[in-house]
Parts: sequence; structure tokens; C-alpha cells
Amino acid sequence: MRRLPALVAVTALAGFGLVGCSASAASSCPTPTDSAIASVVDASGDFGTAPTVSVRSPFVPETAGTQTLIEGDGQRITSDDQLSLVDVTVFDAATGSQLVATTYASDVKSATPLPRLTQAIPAIAPLLHCVAEGSRVAVAIPGSELGTQGAQALGVNEGDGAVFVFDVRKVFLPAADGADQYNADSGMPSVVRAPDGTPGVVIPAGDAPTQTRSQTIKKGDGDVLTADSSVVIHIQGVAWGATTTFASTWKNGAPGQATVSQLPPALASALEGQTVGSQVLVVVPADQTAQDQQILKAPANSALVYVVDVLGTVS
Repeated sequence: MRRLPALVAVTALAGFGLVGCSASAASSCPTPTDSAIASVVDASGDFGTAPTVSVRSPFVPETAGTQTLIEGDGQRITSDDQLSLVDVTVFDAATGSQLVATTYASDVKSATPLPRLTQAIPAIAPLLHCVAEGSRVAVAIPGSELGTQGAQALGVNEGDGAVFVFDVRKVFLPAADGADQYNADSGMPSVVRAPDGTPGVVIPAGDAPTQTRSQTIKKGDGDVLTADSSVVIHIQGVAWGATTTFASTWKNGAPGQATVSQLPPALASALEGQTVGSQVLVVVPADQTAQDQQILKAPANSALVYVVDVLGTVS
């Protein structure tokens, strides 16, 4: 048996590159059920620990499917590339033998980002739609959908299928979902949003503020951030008066993860005390952007505008 590396989400803002869409209510996002898988896969053991799994082989899945074995009650996966942290054990469907497994360490930080797995096996992502945080699910993928790269990564014969047993340890918000807030400050940019939550910045005519300013655009009801919080965020950064972004996790296709205190000073100050689910607008004067230039490759000699979606914390 081989072990998958204990991958983590992005551990520094410079590594932004792993992400989302608006969450659906549980009633409109049903628990995945596939009786064909339920009849051939048994899994026992507590959630979050390496399960004892048997696969009645030879199992030749004709179509991909998902069966929920333990149903959680947390945030649901509603997008193919929504950031989630999982542990997984993989089996050869033809022989029932275990192929690879993650470490199942108690610290959720050591869980594997789901988007990393779907890079090699894209067929996994849509099969986890509507799965909730805290769930254990079995996923069967026929050989025709594993592809050459996926088969090689897992070590199965090309054409044979695979069975994945996922423990969905953490699911992050796809976008800020807090209540809209009224702000009367003049001279600040305004924020517009695409249907998937991607923000756009409308910069007013006139000069940028000469002092750092921030506004809470959406107010979430999740955990409160401290300086030591390891926070997962989407960030959009644009220079005052510019028409293109200099930093965008939305454009990169994934949120990033960082400790609040390690962010550029204006961002750190604006985020400390905010809550998960919030969206925050921050303006940084041109003479206070030295660390923004170092960490986020921001342009020099320009005020900066940030829109930050607080998607969750990793503890």
C-alpha cells in the first residue's frame, strides 16, 4: 500500500492557487445515493479515522456513482472546485485491494485539499456535489473515467475502475454569505458581484483616501478572526484607477490560506475581529504599501483596493 502525501491548502499568500459558488440549501441539494455501490462496499470505523473497508470484487462499475455512508450536517459542497479538506482511502475495484491512503491525522490541517485530487482525476469532483462536511462517502469511478493519468497515479491497470472512501473533514464557504451592510462613507469604492460571488470594484472619481480605511460589506455569523487565525480567504486586489487586478484568487481558481498576522499590515488590521462569512473592503494609501508589494506583488506608487471574502478558518 502506498500513502498519498499529506497535502495542505495554500500556506502562504504567495502560493494562492487552489475554490467556489453559492451554497444551496440542504433541501435542494440531496444526499448522494447509489444502491449499486451500497451493495458492494462496506466501511466501518469512526469518522475521521482510517476506515476498515471491504469491496466485493471483482466490481466493474459501469457508471460513476456516490453512496453516503455517514451523513454529516455541515457546509455542503456545491461546486466542482470548492475548497474542501478530505481524507481518502482508495481501492482497486477489480481486486478489492487497497491502493493508497491519506494519513488520517487528527489535525484537519493535514487533510488533503480536494482540488489537488481532482487535478489528476477530474471525474471525482462532480460526484461529491451535495456532500456535507462530516460525511463519509464511497465513490466508484469506472476505468473509462479514470483516464491514463488517474490510473497511473493510483496504480491500477488501465481500464479497471477504482473505489474511493472519503471522509469530508472540512468544507469552506464558496463565497462570503453574510448579511449585506449599509455603509455611508463617501469617497470609498463600491463592490458589485457576479452570480458566483466574484467581486468587481467600482472606483469613484477623485483621489484615493490618504489614510487606510475599511468597511464590512457583508457581515457573517461564523468564527471571529484573531491575529493567530489561519484563515481561508478569497481576495481581489486592484490599484486605484486601474482596470485590471494585480491579485485575484478568483481568477486563479482557488482561495488562499494564511495566518492573519502574516498578511500585509492594512489587511491584517482590517480582518482581525471580522467573522467567517464576511466580505471586507480595504483601501491602502500609496505610501503604506511596501509589504503589499513584497507579499502580493502589488504595484508601487498607487493606492490599493482589496475585497476580501472570509471563507473559514483551519484550526
